[in-house]
Amino acid sequence: MDNHSYNYPSDCAPLTKSARKPAGSTVVNMAGGGGGEGTCEPRDYLVWSLCNTLYVNFCCLGFMALIYSIKARDQKTQGNLQLAQECSDKAKWYNILAAGWNLLVPLLAVVMLVLLLVHLGTSQGSFDFFGEDGFQNFMKLFSW
Repeated sequence: MDNHSYNYPSDCAPLTKSARKPAGSTVVNMAGGGGGEGTCEPRDYLVWSLCNTLYVNFCCLGFMALIYSIKARDQKTQGNLQLAQECSDKAKWYNILAAGWNLLVPLLAVVMLVLLLVHLGTSQGSFDFFGEDGFQNFMKLFSW
């Protein structure tokens, strides 16, 4: 096929070998790494905040992280990067605290269950929880 048989508009004409020019060198700035202290925009941690808000949410830590995440996103869209970075840092720390708590509660529950089962397995006789000494025998489980 011959390119001369088609009528291209002047701004859409295909390049021929003689019309191509070698491109100059391109420099890509790779500074920063996604929300660091460099020139990049701060992160807002919105997805992490939503997960922490929906799961356990002890003392509203996940909700506070969500509020600061939304504030960080709003400030970033308004162009106030310094305030967006401050809100981003607060959201990150609230998320860390909430995630730590979210992992600690189930871990403590499993440990307590295992200790209770081990202690019950090593005790002699059965406990009458509703009898005269039921509560005292139950409390002996947790004494060392």
